[in-house]
Amino acid sequence: MANKRVIIDPITRIEGHLRIEVEVDENNVIQNAYSTSTLWRGLETIVKNRDPRDAGFLMQRICGVCTYSHYRAGIEAVEDALGIEPPLNAKLTRALMNQALFMHDHPVHFYHLHGLDWVDVVSALKANPALAAKEAFKYTKYPVAAGEGDLKKVQDKVKIFVEKGQLGPFANAYWGHKSFKLTPEQNLIALSHYLKALEIQRDMAKMTAIFGGKQPHPQSLTVGGVTCIMDLLDPSRMGEFLTLFKKGQDFVNNAYYADVLMAAKAYKNEPSVTDKRGVMNFVAHNTIRLNRSEYLFDSGIIMNGDISKVYPINEDLITEEATHSWYKDNQPLHPYEGKTNPNYTGFVDRQTVGPDGKMIHSKSIDEKNKYSWIKSPRYDGKPMEVGPLACMLVSYASGNDRVKKVVDQFLKESGLPVGALFTTLGRTAARMLQTKVIVDNGLETFNALIENLKVDKETYTSYKIDKNKEYKGRFIGDVPRGMLSHWVRIKNGVVENYQAVVPSTWNAGPKDANGLIGPYESNLIGMKVEDITQPLEIIRVIHSFDPCIACAVHVMDTKGNNLGVHKVDPIYGASC
Repeated sequence: MANKRVIIDPITRIEGHLRIEVEVDENNVIQNAYSTSTLWRGLETIVKNRDPRDAGFLMQRICGVCTYSHYRAGIEAVEDALGIEPPLNAKLTRALMNQALFMHDHPVHFYHLHGLDWVDVVSALKANPALAAKEAFKYTKYPVAAGEGDLKKVQDKVKIFVEKGQLGPFANAYWGHKSFKLTPEQNLIALSHYLKALEIQRDMAKMTAIFGGKQPHPQSLTVGGVTCIMDLLDPSRMGEFLTLFKKGQDFVNNAYYADVLMAAKAYKNEPSVTDKRGVMNFVAHNTIRLNRSEYLFDSGIIMNGDISKVYPINEDLITEEATHSWYKDNQPLHPYEGKTNPNYTGFVDRQTVGPDGKMIHSKSIDEKNKYSWIKSPRYDGKPMEVGPLACMLVSYASGNDRVKKVVDQFLKESGLPVGALFTTLGRTAARMLQTKVIVDNGLETFNALIENLKVDKETYTSYKIDKNKEYKGRFIGDVPRGMLSHWVRIKNGVVENYQAVVPSTWNAGPKDANGLIGPYESNLIGMKVEDITQPLEIIRVIHSFDPCIACAVHVMDTKGNNLGVHKVDPIYGASC
């Protein structure tokens, strides 16, 4: 029997436009998978011929979620090009803002973007709140928003939505799917934390705004340092940051950690999240400055899933190619030489599985040619996974005591082996564990800043740009979704070329000229889908990467060119 094609477009609860197509055999096992972004952007084009000091302010508009990451990357790429060393106060302030971003981004991802792939909201309506309150103590000594009264209020609130037929953010999902494993009581605990996380994410955003002026799109970073000296010298502002940090710390330790631990125990025998699949190559770069010389997380490369060896990163081996991407220049190019010239070739006609399981006519990608606006990054010609899992694996394998302590604790409490980290469940857990490492150690940065301010008030290093010189520089470091790099060339005092190689590009890129596929595609092949009209397993895997497709494809065409055709399917496009 011929394979059947299933299209999921759009993948919802992500940033940007992502489409997944898979081919399944007669047993619903995925034989081929294709990841494609259906919207072209390209801020590298906008920043050309502009003052390099504006690069960070422009590049942060790549995304409204990863705004600070691209802002800092744009600023520090130019600093690297010009040979500028910002004062320690500026470096530590940027690190605190980075911590705030992680503490905001990861809980939002788990509860509001990914959590509903694990939690059956409708099942929570059947729960006994008293039993659920007792269940919460199995995972933490100090449960958050999980008292019997708290849980009863949450249950009553959601019941009202259901009775009115207005599920809001919980509408159109695959409730009752066979791959859901949590009990009604466990679902109710997680549902309560879903709502509590809405409050917490607001407070974590305030942390960034204390030093950044606002969030998203903060404004206090500038080439040479930071402009928020008045906030750094104001005890009330510093105290506010500390208070909010401790509030986030409590939520991470007693809700986020507890819920992922609960899910790990419940899903440890679910093949769609525990089977090893993927490229098994990982790369991460150090991030989260703790003091003058130390970072919280380490740099390195792991190949073929072998955590007994960590290799150093050679930046000269990073390339992007476009054999199957909608760009003109196919050949692998180092980011300093990168090109972003669109070449959209469109879709083909094909029979695919419809919402009712019957075959229908669809517009489908042409996988033999170009099929995505995302390029294919490679390291020494090999696909790599980036993200919290890569970060935790590299730091763990490097013997990082802060990371090993948290990872080993989680593995012991969940009963999972180290090998379980190389799975969808492990990827989801790694994002939480990365957050816990930050809240357990991040105040070292805060204290280092306080101590340095006692003897040094400098926040800016002056510099000059010589228009008669040519410069090149880069930023590279891990951000919430993984290893990010910005590469800039400056000539005649303006930006000559600019390339951003972002985490979701590494993970979501299409196959390359050698037929090698990236992390999204490789993590789907071989997985069995219980019901191809409700492909929750596929969505759960893709969501575990926390896709940010706006970042991955980086300008919308303003000349009226046809760059894509979109059709939103209320069945396949729905999963909250």
